[in-house]
Amino acid sequence: MAAPPKESPAVRMSSPAGKWILLTTVLGSSMAMLDSTVVNVALPTIGRDLDSDLAGLQWTVNAYMLTLAGLILLGGALGDRFGRRKVFVVGVVWFAAASLLCGLAPSAGVLVAARALQGIGGALLTPGSLALIQASFHPDDRARAVGLWSGFGGIGAAVGPFLGGWLVDGPGWRWVFLLNVPLALLCAPIALRHVPESKDDRIHGRGFDVLGAALGALALALVTYALIEASAGSMPVVAVTAAAGVAAGVAFVMVERRRADPMMPLDIFASRQFTAVNVVTLCVYAAFSGFFFLSALQLQVVAGYSALAAGTALLPTTVLMLFLSARSGELAQRIGPRIPLTVGPLLCATGMLLMLRVGTDASYVGDVLPAVLVLGLGMVTLVAPLTATVLASVDTGRAGLASGINNAAARAAGLVAVAALPLLAGMSEEAYRSADAFDDAFRRAMPLCAGILVVGAVIAYATVRKPPPGCLRPECLTHGSVTAPPLEPNQSRGRLE
Repeated sequence: MAAPPKESPAVRMSSPAGKWILLTTVLGSSMAMLDSTVVNVALPTIGRDLDSDLAGLQWTVNAYMLTLAGLILLGGALGDRFGRRKVFVVGVVWFAAASLLCGLAPSAGVLVAARALQGIGGALLTPGSLALIQASFHPDDRARAVGLWSGFGGIGAAVGPFLGGWLVDGPGWRWVFLLNVPLALLCAPIALRHVPESKDDRIHGRGFDVLGAALGALALALVTYALIEASAGSMPVVAVTAAAGVAAGVAFVMVERRRADPMMPLDIFASRQFTAVNVVTLCVYAAFSGFFFLSALQLQVVAGYSALAAGTALLPTTVLMLFLSARSGELAQRIGPRIPLTVGPLLCATGMLLMLRVGTDASYVGDVLPAVLVLGLGMVTLVAPLTATVLASVDTGRAGLASGINNAAARAAGLVAVAALPLLAGMSEEAYRSADAFDDAFRRAMPLCAGILVVGAVIAYATVRKPPPGCLRPECLTHGSVTAPPLEPNQSRGRLE
C-alpha cells in the first residue's frame, strides 16, 4: 500500500509565509468586494454618460452579482479539485481582463456584458481566497486570520463608495474599473511565489456539475429579470419569467439531490450550524446590498452631495472595520457566535433607520454620521464571526465548498435585493432623476432593509448555538454536525504542496 502524501506543517500567521498568504488573499478578495460597492456611487454619472434608465443601473450592479452568485459554487469546487491557488490566480487574471473591458465600454449594453464577465472572475477568486486561509493556516491561527481577512475585505467593500466618488469626480467613472488591473498585476505574482497550493485529496476524477451550475444561474437570472422588469408594467412577461425562474430553481435542487457529484451537496446542510448561519447571511447581505445601492443615490440625488462627498460620507465604516474586525473575530471565538450574530444585525438595522434623517440639505454631522457609525459598529460585530462560523461548521477539506455556498448566498441575496427593493418601494424607471420621487421611495425602502436585519437577528438568536463548554477554538463549532471531528493542532485535511 502506498504511503499517504507527506503534508507540510500548517503555516503560522506570525511567519513571513503567513503574512504573504494573508496579503495575497486580501488583495484578491478586495478586488471582488470592492467592485460590489465601488460602482454604486458612480451610478448617477454612468446613467447620464451612457443615457441609461434605472433598470440599466440595476443591471450594471446585478449583472456582476448574477454570474458571481450563480457560478461561485463551481469556482469553489474547481479550487478544491485542481488547486485553490491555481484557480485563485486564474480568477484574478480573468477579473482584471473583464475590468479592462468595463473601463472601455462604449455603451450600457457592453458595460452590462463586461460586468457579467467580471462576475465569472469573481466566482473563481472569491471562494479560493478564503479556502486558502482555512487550508494553509494552523488551526489556532485561523480565527484571527479569518478576522483579519474579513476586516480588510470589509474595508474593500466599505472604501468602495469613497474611492468610487474620488475617481468619478476626478479622472472619471471608467477608472472605477481600470483600477483593478494594477491590483491584479500585484496579486497574481505574489500568489504564485508565496502561497502554497492546496486541494481536497478525496476528490478523484469526478465530472463537473455543469447542469447544476447552469440551472442555478438560470434561476437567478430569470427571477432577477422578472423583479427588475415588473416596474415597467409588462406583467404577462414578468409572470412567465418569474414562473420559469422558480421552475429552474426547483430543477436545480432536484439535480443536486440526485447527482453522485453535485456542485452543492445537500448533505452539507445537515449541519444545523452551517444552515442557520447561511440563512442569517441571506438576511444580512440582502439588507447591506439594498442599503449601499440606494444610499449612494440618496446622498447624491436628494441630499445634493458630490460623488466624492457621498463616498466620503460612508468612510467611518471603513475605519471601524480596519481597527476592530480582528478583535471581533477573537471575541466571537471566546464567547461563541450567537451574541455577535444577534447584536450585529440589530445595530445595522438601527443605523439604516437613522438614515431616514437624511433628506434635502442633510447635515453630515447631525444626520449622516450617526447612522454610518451605528451601521459600522454592527458590521464589525457580525462580519468576522459570520465568516468564521461558516468555515468552522464544516470539515477543512470542504472549505472551498463551504466558502462557495456562503458567498453564493450573500451574492444571491444582494442580487435579489437590488432587483426587488426599487419595486417594493414603488420606484419608477426615472426616479433617480427626481429628488422628490427618489426620497419618497428611499423612505419606504430603509424600513424594509431594517426589517430583514431584524429577522436575521431573531434567526441567529434562535438557531446559532454556543461552542461546547471549555472549547474556545472555532473548529469546536463542528460538534453536533455531520462533518468530521475538529482538527487537532498537528492535523491537516487539505494537501499543501
